[in-house]
Amino acid sequence: MLTFAQVNFGLNLAGLIGIIYFILAVIYFILTVAWLAQRGTRLTGWSLALYIIQVIFTPIIMLMCGVILFFQGWRLDPILQFEQFLLLLLIIYFAIKDIVINAVYRNR
Repeated sequence: MLTFAQVNFGLNLAGLIGIIYFILAVIYFILTVAWLAQRGTRLTGWSLALYIIQVIFTPIIMLMCGVILFFQGWRLDPILQFEQFLLLLLIIYFAIKDIVINAVYRNR
């Protein structure tokens, strides 16, 4: 007996947030690896280890969250979709803050 899994997805707020998470994960990985390649020699010890852990786990977690929200986001209540939207805003804020801090640090 063959059974095929049915894949449901809806293009609502949670699905759009999932797509944004997926795109941001790829961009974040590329930019962070490029930043480490240029300035990684300045980091030593724990700071280098923490940045490497950040480069590995942050995009993986964002990709997983994006896929889950894209395929299962249609099941979320509106209040949970709003919560995911607020978390996305927080992640974007921290990403912009890191970019600004790294740009200021580079100019010194």
